[in-house]
Formats: sequence, structure tokens, C-alpha cells
Amino acid sequence: MYYVPGTNLGKDYQPVLMYNKVWLKKAGKDIPKTLDEFVDLIRHYKANDMNGNGNPNDEIPMSVTEAFLPYMFGPAFGLDLVSGFQADENGKVKYAYADPENYKNYLAFLNSLYREGLLEVEYTSLNRDQIVERVSNDLTGIVFDFSWQMSMLYSPSLPYYDGTEETAFVGAPPLSGTHEGFYVGRIELGNMFGVNAKSQNIVLACKFLDYAMSDECQEMYQWGIEGKSYIVDENGNKKFTEQARDNDWLQQLGINPAFVYPAQQSVASTDELVADWHARINAEIRPYVKDPWPFIYSTEEEAEIINTYFVDIETYVKENATAFITGTKSLDEFNEYLAGLESLNLKQVLEVKQAQYDRFLKAYKGN
Repeated sequence: MYYVPGTNLGKDYQPVLMYNKVWLKKAGKDIPKTLDEFVDLIRHYKANDMNGNGNPNDEIPMSVTEAFLPYMFGPAFGLDLVSGFQADENGKVKYAYADPENYKNYLAFLNSLYREGLLEVEYTSLNRDQIVERVSNDLTGIVFDFSWQMSMLYSPSLPYYDGTEETAFVGAPPLSGTHEGFYVGRIELGNMFGVNAKSQNIVLACKFLDYAMSDECQEMYQWGIEGKSYIVDENGNKKFTEQARDNDWLQQLGINPAFVYPAQQSVASTDELVADWHARINAEIRPYVKDPWPFIYSTEEEAEIINTYFVDIETYVKENATAFITGTKSLDEFNEYLAGLESLNLKQVLEVKQAQYDRFLKAYKGN
């Protein structure tokens, strides 16, 4: 009967490519701008003793989880594989995983990396903990993850990180290929927190949510306690204390825990938490971040169609992507893959998404 939202950062601190600056300097190369330059770099990493331990065969050029591959490479082929759905310049909605040319080229590119050993055989099972272990042993030169991890996780895990950008994993602009690269942001509408009409304490629950959304509560949620976790300078700007730079201590104080409160995420407080060089890089990357597919409520009829067909479509897409990338299925069978999508009622799903997008545009332009 009553609910309030949390809000996400939509364009700041989003998933980005991160490069080990020490390895880049040792290789004598700049941060890649294109897919060709990127492939040239990871080939160099694979062939050389980048960590200087005397073993030229233990380097893993890039460490990327399966879930982040679409973020990392899809845009270079003009695809928003993160959202899945995207609209062209005429407002026609398309399913990125059914693009007959660009998606096939994306799969062919990843297959070429896989065959050359530049995309590891176990990429489907790789997780963040394993990547951190590699970073701590100086075994990998490139990662892809939420930008927050740049100076808060990956860089501190390096054996030689001294707090400077030159010894860190640093974020960089997206790669371009047949299309100009971009990163996909997040929908700013976050988790919903509501009061059920059957609640035994409706008034108290509503009062709690009202307080949770207040400036007083949000300031405490983002910054903590003045004098303990933050101070206010002579210009009225908040600064975290030295103790608050310890993220473990800060989390124990109850600042910014995830998914437990209708929090309004703040760029200012995040900038203060991360390293200075990290905040600067985030600002430089922000212009490359595009809005994802918008959040649009479904009618009951639309929800029924999506719920009936789309889970099977997503499962089919994931299974075939792995098969095409690893070569267990030839790209000569790509047309059969497209036909399979149609047999799973993709057309009906697209009709729903088109109706929703038209409704969204009408409301958006109306405002």
C-alpha cells in the first residue's frame, strides 16, 4: 500500500575495464582503445614474463568472469548485451542476442580469443575470489568489474601497490570495434521497500520509511557520525576521517551496507571513500556510460507473456553462447540458432517490449 525506493548510481562507479599499470609500463604499451590493440596487448602478456618470476608461462592475460564478457565486448559490436533489449534510432526494439550480424561477429571474436588461449578454458566457472587470488600473486594483467573494486579490492591486493595510480589496477575507456565503444550503466531505481496492507503496524512502518528517506537519515547512512567517521571543513564539505578509510571499520559502523535500507547512493561520499586517483578516473569514464534499457512496469498480460517465454529464451541464449565461444557448436549453425529463438516465441516477447518502449517514450516526452 506504500513503498519507497533506494536509488543506485546510474553512471558513476559502473563496471569497467581495469589494467595493471605496472604491466602496461613493462610492456611499453598504452591503454588499448580498440579491439585490435587489446588483442595485441594480451598476446604480449601471454608470451612474456610480465611478473618477472622467471616463468613466462604462468601469466593469465585477462581474468574476466563469464557474466562480465557482454559488458566488456558487446558494445564494440554495437550491442547492449547487458540489457538484452535495445532500440534503434527509429525506436524499433531489437533483441541484441538475435542480431544476425553484430552478435555473430561478437561470438566469432570471443571464439578467436578462446582458440588462441587468450580467453581461458575455465572462463565459465571463474569467480571474483579466484581473480583476487591471481591479482595478489601478480598473475594477471586485466580485470573487469564494478569500478568500486578498483582501489578498494584489486589494487590493494597487488603485492607492490603503494597507493599510487602507477602501481594500481586503473580503469579505462571502453574498447571500440566495428562500433564506438561504451559502458552500460544501471537503472537508478533500486530496491523497493514497502508496507503491506495486511501489516499489523502500518502507521509505525510508514513512519519508519518516511524517516529512512529523510535528509537526516540519509546523511547518517552515507557518512556516519560527525567527528567519528567524518568531519566538515571550513567550506562545508564533508570528509571521511582517517579511521573511516578502513572499509572494514566503516562497514561495521553501518555505513552503506547493501540491500538493507532504502539508501540514496551518493557520488560525493563514494569519491571520498576511494583513492583520489580513482575518483578522478571515475569522472573521466562517466561520459562513456550509457543508460540501460529503462525500467517499465508491465501490464498483467505483458507480464504473463514475459514470464511464460523469456526464461526459456535466456537459457537457450546462454547455452548457445557458451557452445559458440568454445567451438562445440560451429558458427555455421548461427542461422539455426536464430530460428530456435523464433520457435521460443521471441516475436511475442519483442511485441511486448515494443509496446512498453512506445509507452515509455510517450510518457517521457510528455514530461
